[in-house]
Amino acid sequence: MHSKKPLVGLRAALPIFIVILFATSAYPATEKIVHDFSDNGSDGYYPYNSLIFDKTGNLYGTTVFGGTNGSGTVVELTPKGGGLWTETVLHNFGSGADGTYPYGNLIFDASGNLYGTTQTGGTAGVGTVFEMTPTTKGVWKEKVLHSFALNGKDAATPLAGVIFDTSGNLYGTSELGGIYDSGAVFELSPKAGGGWTEKVLHSFDPNGKDGTFPNAGVIVNGSGNLFGTTLEGGTAGLGTAFELSPKAGGGWKETVLHSFSSNGKDGYLVFAGLIFDGAGNLYGATSVGGTKSGGTVFELTPKAGGGWKEEILYNFAYAQGSDPFGRLIFDASGNLYGTMGTGGVYAEGTVFKLTLEGSGKWAQTVLHNFNDDGTDGYDPIGGLIFDASGNLYGTTYHGGTSTSCSDGCGTVFEIKL
Repeated sequence: MHSKKPLVGLRAALPIFIVILFATSAYPATEKIVHDFSDNGSDGYYPYNSLIFDKTGNLYGTTVFGGTNGSGTVVELTPKGGGLWTETVLHNFGSGADGTYPYGNLIFDASGNLYGTTQTGGTAGVGTVFEMTPTTKGVWKEKVLHSFALNGKDAATPLAGVIFDTSGNLYGTSELGGIYDSGAVFELSPKAGGGWTEKVLHSFDPNGKDGTFPNAGVIVNGSGNLFGTTLEGGTAGLGTAFELSPKAGGGWKETVLHSFSSNGKDGYLVFAGLIFDGAGNLYGATSVGGTKSGGTVFELTPKAGGGWKEEILYNFAYAQGSDPFGRLIFDASGNLYGTMGTGGVYAEGTVFKLTLEGSGKWAQTVLHNFNDDGTDGYDPIGGLIFDASGNLYGTTYHGGTSTSCSDGCGTVFEIKL
């Protein structure tokens, strides 16, 4: 039996708010379950992170548990017409020195290969980076690119996926590991003759200034600088936003852009990663804090004289959804979208939209309230993606129609706007 909420990475207790909720209006979107996961010995279950599309409109993602070895899967969902989708399990983790329990999202390279991470498994049991390659027979082949080591230096137990830079290097974070066992940022570089070389770029230091325990991955700008968040650490111990910049003579320099605070205005405990707007400003979400205690959406803007300025764009309240865990996304009009892990009409999470009004303030629209009624999914922890028609897709960690998991095995859902 698994707990209702995933405990991995939850290194600090989150406050619980009890309110009476009333449904007062209809919501301007329609939700449909695309796939119900099942603990049937072959399917995966409990999808934790966001999905990706390939060029032909197929969806790809991971499940933390399930499959033939019980250690998680890589899955593909293919549309078959009439609004229906066919699921194919591409890989079952947990055989030999393979990785286990893939919490992170996947990415494609230019050749159509998939890359991701597992939190555990590998030769030392503390996680891997893997590649999935399609073969001519339609079967996908998995290869472990790096097994993290328990040597007091290497990264360990990555929760997020990896990203590419323009040179084909992979970057990611690990919740633990590094010199201080408080998390690390790592790089994987392809070797000329094949294989990959791993290097730890930064070990997070619990020194009262640096962040610690990065749950989300990093993003890269046009100058090759990396940006990310940590769940804890900083001057208040409640998380940071950071930048890593390559030095001219080699190595990387870390700069803490912001230390989050529980001062009643700022948000704190950042599970979600960052995104850029077109001007190079950073946006993210905190899972708790703010003036309404349900978390915040914030913007970090570079100052002319150096440093970064934080502005809280929106404060969430439990009745409309709270505890945003997934990364935000923009649409073409500059609206922000995301998921809430809890709250809403049924207290099981929401999908939301934030729109910038003429007054300069952001307004929230709840697009869907998740329900644990045995048909809908709930606990949407991962972020959202758009399809070519502007519909939203995401996952819920629990819920759905399957009764093989006591709290539902999770779903893939579509939101038509």
